[in-house]
Amino acid sequence: MSMIQVKNLTFSYEGSPEPVFEDVSFCIDTDWKLGFTGRNGRGKTTFLKLLMGEYEYRGSIQTNAVFDYFPYSPEDEDQDTILVAGEVCPDYDYWRLVRELSRLKVEEEVLYRPFNSLSQGERTKILLALLFLRESHFLLIDEPTNHLDQEGRAVMAEYLSRKKGFILVSHDRAFLDGAVDHMLVINRNSIQVQKGNFSSWYSNKQKQDAFEEAENEKHKKEIRRLSAAADRTGKWGEQAERVKLGKKSVEAFGNDRPNRDYLGEKSRKIQQRRKNLEKRREAAVQEKKDLLLDVESAEELKLFPGIWRQERLIWMKDGRISYGDREILSGISLEVRRGERLVLQGRNGCGKSSILKAILQMAGENGCSGHDRAGGLTYQGECYIGAGMEISYVSQDTSGLCGSLSDYAVRQGVAESLLKSLLRKLDFSREQLSRPMETFSQGQKKKVLLAASLCRQAHLYLWDEPLNYIDVFSRMQIEALIKKFQPTMVLIEHDRTFTEHVGSRFAEVEPYMTER
Repeated sequence: MSMIQVKNLTFSYEGSPEPVFEDVSFCIDTDWKLGFTGRNGRGKTTFLKLLMGEYEYRGSIQTNAVFDYFPYSPEDEDQDTILVAGEVCPDYDYWRLVRELSRLKVEEEVLYRPFNSLSQGERTKILLALLFLRESHFLLIDEPTNHLDQEGRAVMAEYLSRKKGFILVSHDRAFLDGAVDHMLVINRNSIQVQKGNFSSWYSNKQKQDAFEEAENEKHKKEIRRLSAAADRTGKWGEQAERVKLGKKSVEAFGNDRPNRDYLGEKSRKIQQRRKNLEKRREAAVQEKKDLLLDVESAEELKLFPGIWRQERLIWMKDGRISYGDREILSGISLEVRRGERLVLQGRNGCGKSSILKAILQMAGENGCSGHDRAGGLTYQGECYIGAGMEISYVSQDTSGLCGSLSDYAVRQGVAESLLKSLLRKLDFSREQLSRPMETFSQGQKKKVLLAASLCRQAHLYLWDEPLNYIDVFSRMQIEALIKKFQPTMVLIEHDRTFTEHVGSRFAEVEPYMTER
């Protein structure tokens, strides 16, 4: 057993006025299954890169651990997977690899297929299995769930729960609960290490936040009381001082006019009392400053969905989707009614995204707005899509985001002020709003797509894996938004907690669609 000791860590990116880490210290055990979470852009991936020695920093990171990083990129993805295995872990035992793949529900035969022919989920599982075969290495796992469906995430969580010695960056609450025994969290003003899974950490956080909010209110009342008392005492002291100096009538004292010594002593006591009250007030102010430093501000998001004039927006029956001559999905039967949140579920590659693209394509042909063309895709079968609907679409892909937010708002036809206001509520700083989008983290880029979608007063929202890379607090904000405004949606998402909270109906896509 060894430790990773971080002492007085300070790091800033070149040209950035704000440090990512400033005088940070904490200690973690290399035997832990450590979940790592926090708001987007706070430095989770940066910290993993610091452990890997990729950046220079001030302070110290002391450990005997040898680190490996996921995602891992093989040098030649065209070669067979068995050759990739030899590159990643040259001294692996074949039987151990097969055992690991079996635990991850991956068939042995994939080892003899070209690596680039595998699904992204299969690649994720194979590479993680190989990295865990490296003896005595500490694995840094950066968001492995982005290419895993719900079933794959459950399998991966079970697999990781049997391992030890890793840091797992994730925002999927159910996944973290199933995989880790400690949490490392980047808060607003501190880094916290705590035993337990995400749910136990979050429960403790809610209790701590509630306690600090109550203490904050108590201190505010105490500060107001002490301020009023100090002001009153100050006025009494001024009156006593004027009487002593003969500047104020002393008729109120009657025939027993006090002498100057008495008045001087009374004035001194009053002034001392005022000073004591002011000291107590300053102490209360200082204590108040130490509260609420790590309370996450999750402002309420707003959405004004359009109300479609008819009860039914989409109806598809016995549909088939093809790309060119290759049919990828058949037996499509679904209906979307006003106010429903239909969640498409199924394994990766089963055709869920193609259904959204087919809806977009047919909506465009039917005179609806807000659509994207899906090149090469054809739909055959019965179909109804209301003419003239406004559709808002969020794609999985963020690679096209570049340039300024101002230019992006113009290209998307949304109000720049509203777009930036939504991003501020999703934890963008004012400085970030002026940066080019190429510098954004993956989570921040996804927030741009979501904010642009929310800017549109659409009748139907089509969201394709909207939560990839999105931090857990923003996920909760979006959950609350959907539950409050109940827009009509068709969405694909593998975060089980999120879909259980927002979905009103579910459809399985494999190979013939069924609804429940």
